[in-house]
Amino acid sequence: MNAIIKFMKRNYKILIAVLCLSVTLFAFKINADNTDPDPNRDKTLLELLAFVIEKGHYSPAEINDEFSKGVFKDYVTALDPSKRFFLQSDIDEFKQYELQLDDLFLMKDLTFFNLTYTRLMKRMEESKKRYKTLLAQPLNYTVDETFNADYDSAPYAKNTAEINERWRKQIKLSTLSSLVTKQKLEEDKKKTDPNYKEKSFEKLEKETRENSLKSLDDNFSLIKDLNKEDWFSVYVNSIMTRFDPHTSYFAPEDKDRFDVNISGKLEGIGARLTKKNDFTQIDELISGGPAWKGKQLEAGDMILKVAQGNEEPVDVVGMRLDDVVKKIKGHKGTEVKLTVKKVDGTIKVISIIRDVVEIEETYAKSSIVEKNGLKYGVIYLPKFYIDFENKDGRDAGKDIAKEVERLKKEDISGIVLDVRDDGGGSLSTVVDIAGLFIEEGPIVQVKTVGKKKEVLYDKDKKIEWDGPLVIMVNSFSASASEILAAAIQDYKRGIIIGSKQTYGKGTVQNVLDLNQFVRNANYGDLGALKITGQKFYRINGGSTQLEGVHSDVVMPDRYAYLKMGERDIDNAMPWDKIDPADYSTWTQNQKFNQAIANSKNRIAQNPQFKLIEDNARWIDVKNKENTYSLNITSFKATQEQVENEGKKYKPISEYKNDLVFKSLPYEDLEMKSDASLKEKRDAWHQALSKDVYVEEALNVLDDLQTTKNNVVKNSSTKIKKEKAIKS
Repeated sequence: MNAIIKFMKRNYKILIAVLCLSVTLFAFKINADNTDPDPNRDKTLLELLAFVIEKGHYSPAEINDEFSKGVFKDYVTALDPSKRFFLQSDIDEFKQYELQLDDLFLMKDLTFFNLTYTRLMKRMEESKKRYKTLLAQPLNYTVDETFNADYDSAPYAKNTAEINERWRKQIKLSTLSSLVTKQKLEEDKKKTDPNYKEKSFEKLEKETRENSLKSLDDNFSLIKDLNKEDWFSVYVNSIMTRFDPHTSYFAPEDKDRFDVNISGKLEGIGARLTKKNDFTQIDELISGGPAWKGKQLEAGDMILKVAQGNEEPVDVVGMRLDDVVKKIKGHKGTEVKLTVKKVDGTIKVISIIRDVVEIEETYAKSSIVEKNGLKYGVIYLPKFYIDFENKDGRDAGKDIAKEVERLKKEDISGIVLDVRDDGGGSLSTVVDIAGLFIEEGPIVQVKTVGKKKEVLYDKDKKIEWDGPLVIMVNSFSASASEILAAAIQDYKRGIIIGSKQTYGKGTVQNVLDLNQFVRNANYGDLGALKITGQKFYRINGGSTQLEGVHSDVVMPDRYAYLKMGERDIDNAMPWDKIDPADYSTWTQNQKFNQAIANSKNRIAQNPQFKLIEDNARWIDVKNKENTYSLNITSFKATQEQVENEGKKYKPISEYKNDLVFKSLPYEDLEMKSDASLKEKRDAWHQALSKDVYVEEALNVLDDLQTTKNNVVKNSSTKIKKEKAIKS
């Protein structure tokens, strides 16, 4: 849930100015005159991070022994989450630093990091030999033994014999699960074709070991790609996230990924890459990108060499995936030549001119559906994206406005805005989007430590859509999603429908380029710090921190009982409240309360929702069961029991709502020349047609209708002013 919200430029500049008051001495102190990379780069980074945290964090945790204990726990867990590398003797040796990490951080002392890094590398090499030995011989599945996968509660292995045993059982559980699945597939083939000759147990057992070996080899190959700086980033982030869960360090590559994530675009060829042993493989071509348009690359091709224009090609076999990506990415208009091994085995040199690639899955999209003689629009917003570097670039606010305009041309009578699983993004786009549905007024309040609150307003009196509105949320709707839902809820402009409460992230992060604080130093790119600088509040004064937004209509959620919200994080910032802003509630909602009551009654009587609620309780119970039998007979019996119990919930995935969702006319035209886009939209429409939550959201739009005629668009009717009631 690392949703990033970048505050308005004015506040960003204020933060920079405050930092720069003290940075001159700091920059002078760490100047480097030599031309070689400074060997103390990591120490410099720690010093710089401590400085920026002290000057710029909203409410930094106190750096003391408790802080140190938290860093120790998080870091060791990050290195070895399943406790399959370190021995108890390693942990005992590390423990001498458990209460010293706060001091080591401030003193820029890397002793603890160097110790843990060296030990981890040693233990991983031992583990490679271990799993290869274990998988070289058939495994005995007739022994009555169990394995407990509750790694949090498990102790570390006391010696080599114990860790060998742990690896043996982990591998045995993995291969046993695959073996049973393979046996079931063989049985099904035999039922379908009586002449089919089933594979023997011995052959299937060997296949599962071979597959497991390949999987572990692939995993360790990815680990091998990580260098010491990558592991140092893990250490640094174990420190940063103790200040609060959303403050974190971005290594240079991570900063690039963040920029792509928040803007939804990149400059390159438009291909997703993956690592296959020593080779870099094309995993997917991004629709509309240069590689996709060129029609020469295809999924499955292996990249052997990369050349920049007419320069000599560089062999990338065995190279780190991140380094291969760096060579392939580049500025718009430049040429890259890829030597690839095609899926048919031929070798080919492919020239591609790089361009701006828009990642379609990032952007808002809409659909039309007819119900009870009326047309409704469904808009899905996966994140609150924006291009901070280009004011004319795409952003969620402008795109949602376009989608609303397009839907209005289709004479819709209501809109469902779906922000389920939307982790957030730009705060400015929230103001723009909420402003589409109200005349004018405050949208969110922002507070910086030591300063008066700032209220962000929609100042445009135009209402883009004044008809019935439903906002769909779930427990993974976070940050910017929560501000939008809260504003719509406080104005009583629309009905919030979904999980009991949203994620509960009520803080604002700025991303600071660390290189700006270091003058004339040859450290290379130091990356960036995502730092919590503000908290935001709803216009009624309450914070969304921890509490999130409580839905007007609560729909059963399969994952309702699992702990996955901000409130479940041990060092999350607290909830609080401030004075409300001056705002007036929406008055054109005569059927508002009745629509909520109707929806609650429908949900209470709906057998599908009852089944989902029952399934949620079942998932919670199963999630707490961590002990598995490694005896094939017992394992099969348990699996059969779970499968039989699970059959009860099969109607959840098989549900159809009998609604037909269609693309808008402009998209129909695009899909005629873009098969990939058509495939994606067809998949989305099919998912909507099986979505009971969307169906209920449309029922609510039905209940909100004041007449069965078309809703008046672009109403300029003044909203009656009412005094806001403090929450």
